[in-house]
Amino acid sequence: MKIAIASNDETTIADHFGKARGFLIFDIRDGEISQQQFRMNNFTGHARGMQKVDHNIDRHGPILEALNDCNVVISRGMGQRIYNDLRNTGIQTLIVDENNAETALRLFMAKKLNDNPEKSCNH
Repeated sequence: MKIAIASNDETTIADHFGKARGFLIFDIRDGEISQQQFRMNNFTGHARGMQKVDHNIDRHGPILEALNDCNVVISRGMGQRIYNDLRNTGIQTLIVDENNAETALRLFMAKKLNDNPEKSCNH
């Protein structure tokens, strides 16, 4: 299982998925972290300088492709549309209150990490 956590500093969870500097990718095997990497964000619309572009165009394709090897995505915030798009591709998506990436990972693995979809934004 691969878990992607949006992060700006490789320690804390980013407040906004699309604006995150990158994603901590944890490969979990037999309940243990077998591999960890940081994947730079050069694929979200925000990272590609598209902040002022109409959100109704389909610009989530690159992020969905970049994280298609992940089973789970965790962030402290994201737009409702990307939340739904990730879930519709079969990626479990969580908006969490937890700030520390490793703590969130442990809570997720213990099935104690709460999703707060009501904290998504409609921008």
